Amino acid sequence: MRCYNCGAQLTEKEFCTNCGADVDRYKKLISFSNYCYNDGLEKASVRDLSGAVESLRQCLKFNKYHIQARNLLGLVYFEMGESVAALSEWVISKNFRPKKNIADDYLNAIQKSPTQLDIIKQKTRKFNQALVYCRQDSKDLAIIQLKKLLADNPNYLQAHLLLALLMMDSGDWEKARREVQRCLRIDKNNTMALRYWKEIQRATEAEEKNNGPKKKSKSDEIYKYQSGNETIIQPSSQIETKRGIGWIWALLGGLVVGVAVARFLILPAQIELAKVDLNESLMQAGEENERKNTEIDSLTRQVEALTQENTELRQQTEALASKDGQMGTVEALLHAAYTYIVTPDDVEELSGAIDQVDREAMESEDTPEAARVLYAKLLENTGTDLAQSYYDTGYRAYRARDYDTAIENLKKAVTYDAENSEALFALGNSYKDNGNKRLAIETYESVVSLFPDTEKARQSQRYIEQLQE
Repeated sequence: MRCYNCGAQLTEKEFCTNCGADVDRYKKLISFSNYCYNDGLEKASVRDLSGAVESLRQCLKFNKYHIQARNLLGLVYFEMGESVAALSEWVISKNFRPKKNIADDYLNAIQKSPTQLDIIKQKTRKFNQALVYCRQDSKDLAIIQLKKLLADNPNYLQAHLLLALLMMDSGDWEKARREVQRCLRIDKNNTMALRYWKEIQRATEAEEKNNGPKKKSKSDEIYKYQSGNETIIQPSSQIETKRGIGWIWALLGGLVVGVAVARFLILPAQIELAKVDLNESLMQAGEENERKNTEIDSLTRQVEALTQENTELRQQTEALASKDGQMGTVEALLHAAYTYIVTPDDVEELSGAIDQVDREAMESEDTPEAARVLYAKLLENTGTDLAQSYYDTGYRAYRARDYDTAIENLKKAVTYDAENSEALFALGNSYKDNGNKRLAIETYESVVSLFPDTEKARQSQRYIEQLQE
């Protein structure tokens, strides 16, 4: 355990031996935080996920920098199907400890798999859509949506709980019981699942009490037995067996009457009933089609609204990015000015600070005039010294035949002091010896143009002629 004030290793004493800070309460808080972490770890190991979440949150409440607790909380969330919450915890953990953090492995495993990211997006979208259906009282659509969601994400605890609640609302207690059992297999002490289970038990017992015991049907009084491949049915003792020719004639008469009744009474009624069922089916199909068209229109309007909102947000983002770029340039300029004021003789540090300033932005009219004036004044006071420093570095690199380094430094020397003929001529030589004829000719032409009637100009002209030949 380290001191919160100076970071020194703490001892058994109630104060820091390095800075003297009182660490008694701090050590108690850290100890309690570690206790909560251990408790959460034990609960997670026996699949008491909701209890683990509570303990780990309590741990992070007392010590938000507890990396192991935050990573474990992300794993518990991911096991419960809460992928977004898990990613949030791992990102926070990575920000607290950028290196040697196992959260990097978790994030890379998800981010490097486009399929996994798409599943997370679809899961959130489907669950939100199911909630919308519930608010619209379209419970059948919500059940269908949740079943599709759970087919791809069987561990999504919230979806199981919502589906169980919908089953309870529709009175399908057996299906609700199965969903609650799935919840308890994921999280055995989930409070909401246990509450649903108690409600299902109470409703099932009340239903059985109201219905009462089953009455014995008449079919129970009929005795059957098998004789070879034939089934023999023996009526109960309450039915008198009719024997003789009279019984046969009565049977035939009843058969004729039954056929007549079926032909003239039952069959037309069944046909009419079939017509009614068909009409109802057609009406339901029409209503379903109308409802789907309404949903399509609503979704189309939502897409148009979201497209417009996306366009506006993109424009705002571009504007903010432009402002952030200007602020970054001005901030770099102020840092360079501060460096010049504090350490005017440290040419290396000053050159590094001025190099951070975007020269093109300083020449743009969008940049505030005060910033442009300050930059020009800064170059006026430091340009010659910076150019000489870059020239010395570049010329040494040229002598060592490190032409890339020479070109980089000589270009900066010419940028900060355009009248430095030595730097411009050495830049042309670096281009020439590096094999870049075009830039070498252009640089020599600049020497001839800017410094006519000088030895550098005459040498540059000779090199131009040689290169053109």
